[in-house]
Amino acid sequence: MADSSDLVLEVKNLKTVFFTNSGLFKAVDDLSFTVKRGETLAIVGESGCGKSVTALSLMRLVPDPPGRIVGGSVSLEATDLLALSEAEMRKVRGNRISMIFQEPMTSLNPVIRIGDQIVEAVRLHRNLSSKQARDIAVEMLRLVRIPEPARRAREYPHQLSGGMRQRAMIAMALACRPALLIADEPTTALDVTIQAQILALILDLQKELGTGLVLITHDLGVVAQTAQRVIVMYAGRKVEEASVEALFAAPKHPYTRGLMASIPAVPAPGVAAQERLNEIPGTVPSLVRLPAGCAFAPRCKLAIKRCEAEYPPLIDWGGGHLAACWRAADVAEVA
Repeated sequence: MADSSDLVLEVKNLKTVFFTNSGLFKAVDDLSFTVKRGETLAIVGESGCGKSVTALSLMRLVPDPPGRIVGGSVSLEATDLLALSEAEMRKVRGNRISMIFQEPMTSLNPVIRIGDQIVEAVRLHRNLSSKQARDIAVEMLRLVRIPEPARRAREYPHQLSGGMRQRAMIAMALACRPALLIADEPTTALDVTIQAQILALILDLQKELGTGLVLITHDLGVVAQTAQRVIVMYAGRKVEEASVEALFAAPKHPYTRGLMASIPAVPAPGVAAQERLNEIPGTVPSLVRLPAGCAFAPRCKLAIKRCEAEYPPLIDWGGGHLAACWRAADVAEVA
């Protein structure tokens, strides 16, 4: 556990559900983790595992109805965000905690100039004149390496490329120097070259500002390059947590093994290339009708009877490496 004075975020037993016609949809189920100042925590998993709902829960942006946070606590700098009124939360959101959304093309208002959107965020949380806020907006655009920032601030989103719009989103998110930044797959809609630039930019600004970062992604290559710790989610639950080094050296959960095996690899000289990528059979189960035991058991080659009957607890295998698997001790040996 991190020193309490060094913690930016502490999440305990977070539960977020959606009330649907089909039943109770447990999108995030009993999730706990911490983020320290200047640390990058990556949350990985397939689509539908609860990553983005976790981010929306931290920001208290879960649509209600049908969604609702029904349990746990989210403490930002020792303040429980779930206990705040909506008016109090609006003072925190975009100020001490900010989010870079997954799709910059739809997250920016198309009829408001880029600079005005940043100015609005700054003036909402800081007692500044319009000119002072505009100077900050231009400076933030310069920090995210947008050329001619004063001119770009007067342009509309459609006049910028996808990479430029993502940079503008980063500028807006960091304009008030937040303690915690959530980046929800910030490079999904960008080409590979721009992805690398955006990730490097986020990490550079994080170091400069000392911001804690929660990076949500499905790309383990990105995780290896950027994060210090990783949480692997499956069917709304945390199934493994470890430092990046420990996770890549010796994953303890079959699901994590499956994710790693599905990464394309460049063959060694003289070795024939793999004809097909490895894949995890099946799909993520419906979160309305989860099996009684481990949710991954129907897709797991190592599953035993106990896996189908009982959900495994998270066990610490040393050094803060947690895994929820009855056969965690056998995973590395079998692989």
